[in-house]
Amino acid sequence: MTTPPGGGTESSWLKGPAFPRILPFALFMAFIGVEELWRFLEGQGIIPSIEGITFYLYPIKALSTGAALLYFLSSYTELKWRDLSHLPHTLLSAGVGVFVFALWINLDYAMGEGAKGFDPTLLPEGIPRTASIAMRLLGAAVIVPVMEEIFWRSFLIRYIVDKDFDRLPIGHFTWMSFAVSSVLFGLEHHLIVAGIVAGVIYNLLLYRTRSIAQCILAHGITNLALGIYVLQTGRWDFW
Repeated sequence: MTTPPGGGTESSWLKGPAFPRILPFALFMAFIGVEELWRFLEGQGIIPSIEGITFYLYPIKALSTGAALLYFLSSYTELKWRDLSHLPHTLLSAGVGVFVFALWINLDYAMGEGAKGFDPTLLPEGIPRTASIAMRLLGAAVIVPVMEEIFWRSFLIRYIVDKDFDRLPIGHFTWMSFAVSSVLFGLEHHLIVAGIVAGVIYNLLLYRTRSIAQCILAHGITNLALGIYVLQTGRWDFW
């Protein structure tokens, strides 16, 4: 049997270092694809309209992604939470998180039609609305930062340089990986300009701290601040 470059058969790839870093991200994006497909089919009258389909899918999306991250947690050897005990880096990360939030709400140019966003006021008051908001905040401020930083700033930014990415240290710099990962990070988001700028800034934080945990902290603070802002202003399009 011929061994593919990089070593091993398909089963060995599934057991390799890339798979645990790709799967949670791919799972999350697949749910987004399902939501978009559902809206398209609704618009075409192919399937019946279900008011608030996002409310039903988001908890499944967030919890399944979180479960995948927990399942593979031992594989993320680059994720060192003790890095957060480095106070200067942690203060820097907190500042970066707030700074990216401020930029995000002011660089709101979007590609295509404006997003309807996630409006919890469409749900009845009480437990349904509170639970929906809590799940959204949990997903945005905890699950998404871990999932995205593991994928973008641990896996992809190194994979662009070397397919055996785990041989490279966290924060390894090349202009190509810096530029490509920043642009792709922006294209993942509806607010493409804000997304690219955020990708650049999170990458710079990575190079400064050499820490995925610090990037997760900054990303989490950005998303938490954005969530609080959305709830205070009703700018559901940011969600």
